[in-house]
This record gives sequence, structure tokens and C-alpha cells, in this order.
Amino acid sequence: MQNYKYLKDLRNRIAIVTGASSGLGEQIAYQLAKRGAIVVVCARRMDRLEVVSQRCRELSGRLSTAMELDVARPEQIEQVIEQVENELGPIDVLINDAGFGLMENALDFKMDIAEKMFRVNVLGLMYMTKYAALKMSVRKRGAIVNIASVAGKIATPKSAVYSATKAAVLGYSNALRLELKPLGISVLTVNPGPIKTDFFNIADKSGHYLENVGLFVLDPEETAEKVVKAIGTSRRELNLPYVFQAMYHFYQFCPWVGDYLAGNLFNKK
Repeated sequence: MQNYKYLKDLRNRIAIVTGASSGLGEQIAYQLAKRGAIVVVCARRMDRLEVVSQRCRELSGRLSTAMELDVARPEQIEQVIEQVENELGPIDVLINDAGFGLMENALDFKMDIAEKMFRVNVLGLMYMTKYAALKMSVRKRGAIVNIASVAGKIATPKSAVYSATKAAVLGYSNALRLELKPLGISVLTVNPGPIKTDFFNIADKSGHYLENVGLFVLDPEETAEKVVKAIGTSRRELNLPYVFQAMYHFYQFCPWVGDYLAGNLFNKK
């Protein structure tokens, strides 16, 4: 039995969630709490985090704590990991959810924002993973969940930079999974489509994207439940909604048709 399978029971297991002040990260924190985990919620907005942490305590009947963290700052990441390990105990689960996007044509995209997006979406995730996995590797157990995006598999117009960051997360996660498996650590990559969250308040300048792709929009609570349910299993990827998995295979096997669909049917930005 792989060591990570003990995490099917999350009672009293310590779980860290980044990007937990809102959206999918917040809902994942609640789902972990419902399963009895000790949830550490991290983000930049401490006022929001305190509310989320309080709700986690109500749901779990256990400890939950909020920690201010900007994943664009590696020194903060290392400090948070050390603080959790020293004050709460061994980290069992890491959920890398922090990230942001912006829908804009590549030629109009400001490169300082592109650099920030890579710093948060990719490098922040890598730093967080490394520092947590180093602790997990000593104990030969743990689970890491990286929230990527279907945009990393099926790119559409105005998503060039965002898709590039998520494709990087996919590549990193695929290699990481193979490296960490012998150490008893599982790596799950989650590739959701559009989720009805505050993410699009920044990402979507038009304000109509979710309305235009309504058929494919995910509910954050239901998505979070599926993510947490996959912890403690050998599942390597979770693609949501499930129809996107079929779309991806079609995109690969019939690239010219895939480009047509991505540039027209799915181009709702």
C-alpha cells in the first residue's frame, strides 16, 4: 500500500491551502474541514482568511489557523512551512491553489504582468511544493494537489500567457509525480474549466465570459468536493467538467478541428 492512501481519512491531518481567501481555495478548505482536517489557510488578505479559518473551525470542530502569505515571495513560503511544522505538526496535504489570470491578446499584454503571473502561478507553486515536499519526504508520506487549468491543455485566444503558466504547472506536476512516488508522496493535478468565482473579476475585462460559456461553468463547492475526494488515491489528474477530457483528446487527434473549435466555439472572451 502506498503511504499516501492513509489520507483517505483526513481527521486530524494537517492540510495547507494557498489562495484560500476566496473561490476554489476557500471551498477546498471547507471540504477539508468537513472531513476533520486541521486546515491552514494562506493568502494575502488576512481579513478574509480569518473568516475562512473561523468557518473551518466550525465545520471540523478542530483547530484551523490563518497565515498571511504572498506566494510571489519565497522567503515567506519557507517561513510559513517552518512555522506550521514547528507549531502545529507534520504537513500531510498541500493544496496549491494561489494564482491569477488576465484575458488579453498576447501582443497587448504587459510583460511586467506576465512576469508576475509566472512568479505567482508557477514559481510560487514550485517553491511551496519544494519546501513542503522536503518535509514530507523525511516521513515518506504526503499528498500534493496542484490546481492547473484546462487552459494548460486547450489554449484559446486571449489566454496565451495564462495558458503558458498552467502548461508549465502541468509539465512540472507530471515529472514531480514520478519523482515523489517512491517517497510515498502523491501528486494530483487538477485541470478545471471556468469556475464561478471572483477569479474572473480580474481576468475578464468584458464581464460576460462566464455568461457566454454558461454550459461549461463549474460550481466551486462541487468542484472542491471532487478535489478533496481524490486525496489519498492514486489518481494522477482530475479534469473538470469531464467533457473537457474528451475535448482534449479530440484536440490532440484532430488538431486542425481543435484549433477551429478553440478559436471559435470556445472563444468567448
